[in-house]
Amino acid sequence: MEAELRARAASPPAKEKETPPPSPAAASPAEDASLLPGDGVVRRRAMRERLAQRTVSFRRDVGHAAAETFLLTRLAFTLLRYLGIGYKWIRQFLALCYYALLLMPGFIQVLYYYFFSNQVHRSVVYGEQPRNRLDFYIPAGSTGLKPVVVFVTGGAWTIGYKGWGALLGRRLAERGILVACLDYRNFPQGTIGDMVEDVSQGISFVCNNIARYGGDPERIYLVGQSAGAHIAACTLVKRAIKECGEGDTSNWSVGQLKAFFGISGGYNLLNLVDHFHRRGLYRSLFLSIMEGEESLRKFSPQVLVKDVAVRSVVSLLPHIILFHGTSDCSIPHAESEVFLDTLQQRGAKVDLFLYQGKTHTDLFLQDPLRGGRDKMLEEIVAMIHKDDPKESTQALAVPVARRLVPEFMLKLAGRVSPF
Repeated sequence: MEAELRARAASPPAKEKETPPPSPAAASPAEDASLLPGDGVVRRRAMRERLAQRTVSFRRDVGHAAAETFLLTRLAFTLLRYLGIGYKWIRQFLALCYYALLLMPGFIQVLYYYFFSNQVHRSVVYGEQPRNRLDFYIPAGSTGLKPVVVFVTGGAWTIGYKGWGALLGRRLAERGILVACLDYRNFPQGTIGDMVEDVSQGISFVCNNIARYGGDPERIYLVGQSAGAHIAACTLVKRAIKECGEGDTSNWSVGQLKAFFGISGGYNLLNLVDHFHRRGLYRSLFLSIMEGEESLRKFSPQVLVKDVAVRSVVSLLPHIILFHGTSDCSIPHAESEVFLDTLQQRGAKVDLFLYQGKTHTDLFLQDPLRGGRDKMLEEIVAMIHKDDPKESTQALAVPVARRLVPEFMLKLAGRVSPF
């Protein structure tokens, strides 16, 4: 035993097993976690995929914009052939250019929102025609289904475009209202019958699909401005006539709309032909848009509801709210007043708000660009949220809109406005 102990003492001690130094490529579990699937690598891959998606989306948007610009340019030259050489429309066109230039500071800000806000879903297809597209304005951070506004833009039946509704879409989305701005065929791409058909198809798409975008199919409102108010009113009345006669509610029903808001609209074309002619929308062109003089009556909502044969149709119509400025030179405010009287005589639920001293574009453009309180917008929002105190309170809590255009430029624009 002693010999064995002496032998062990004499032998050199066994070396402890050395732990190899960590190599630069090796990492601790905490460090290596960033390389495991589900963390850093996946994050970087997801970032690359999002960047690629945004690039594709941007290219698609540019492609759409280029295609639409080409289409609008081609249609503009076709329209010029209809107009010919006339000092009235040339004067109006030059005034329009100057008017747009003065409001450009606001337009640039609205365009930035339109193209770069993730709240705007552009060019959603609702039909087979080239202009059957719509834009959605989705309220930010919203939960639950939201009330919906279907907006039909104006543009003298010739230059309407869904993007014109960007400012209204933004203001309503800020107040918890989902907005769908419809595009439709303009003249000469289509005539009034095509426009009504497109708008009807757009309303049908919204009624049947809006829940997918966070909208409440039980709370849909129709809004039209200028020519858009006329087209929307035609669509509404003609749909009611069809339902009354054929009982057809296969695509959409008038009963699905809670109310119709008509802003600065014209509702009796028989009274407007000569008025438009004096202002540069020549009689021959206007009659071409309206499919001939014999069609003026059937595309005049005020005349249609006055017809004894369709008197029962009025009972199907939703609540109608009309807005008009007393200094409107493009479409006299008497159009809304007479439409109000006709509807009331037939037992319809209708209201009219007249704004003293307001022009054709004040209600829709200058006032929103001015910032501060917007009386017409407040009336629309109050009507939409009247049945939900919580939503009404949230809408009132929205900060007052800031000014987008200096006041002196707004006043000058009002003086040179062709509208």
